Amino acid sequence: MKIFTTSRVVLCALILVISSICTTFTVKAAFGTDDNEKEAITEKVVRYLKDKRVRTSEDKLKSIANMVYEEAREYEIDYRLVLAVMKVESNFRHDAVSKRGARGLLQIKPSLAKHISKEAGVSIKGAACLHEPDKNIRLGVSHLSWLMDKFENVKSALHAYNAGPARVRRVASEEDAPNTRFTKKVLSEYYQMKAALPDPEAE
Repeated sequence: MKIFTTSRVVLCALILVISSICTTFTVKAAFGTDDNEKEAITEKVVRYLKDKRVRTSEDKLKSIANMVYEEAREYEIDYRLVLAVMKVESNFRHDAVSKRGARGLLQIKPSLAKHISKEAGVSIKGAACLHEPDKNIRLGVSHLSWLMDKFENVKSALHAYNAGPARVRRVASEEDAPNTRFTKKVLSEYYQMKAALPDPEAE
């Protein structure tokens, strides 16, 4: 019985390590350039969001799906991770405003937008701009990509996205990264979307 229990512990540990490694490497995605691929994926994203009863117009859903796909392809991030962050941050509501003043689909603070807008190539003339899906998504994906490059693992990048990079220390591996409530929620959504939506590398 002791040997069996030990084996199960070792097996569980191996599964967790493999899962962590997969998370690290699959969020960076290689997209094709075929318009048919883009159309196929964005149509499935729209259908998925409608099935999840996201309360917005179909035209808005199509716009969100297209922008997420384009920006994720630009920064070579799995579009499903972007959607997972969006789900947790705003539940896909472009008019969402947090208690701390973060706005829009990916919950961007006006102060952050001002800081990163030039790098992201986005013109920001006021906080109201952050409720425009295209600008919000461009800023959010650009920032997420920067955090992933800075911290070199998904969990730390997600923690920094939520708490701010100044509050997150760099760690040697994904295993040492903080597993916060926000991180858990985003990765849970991400795994669900991985199962339901097509892999951009496979299309």
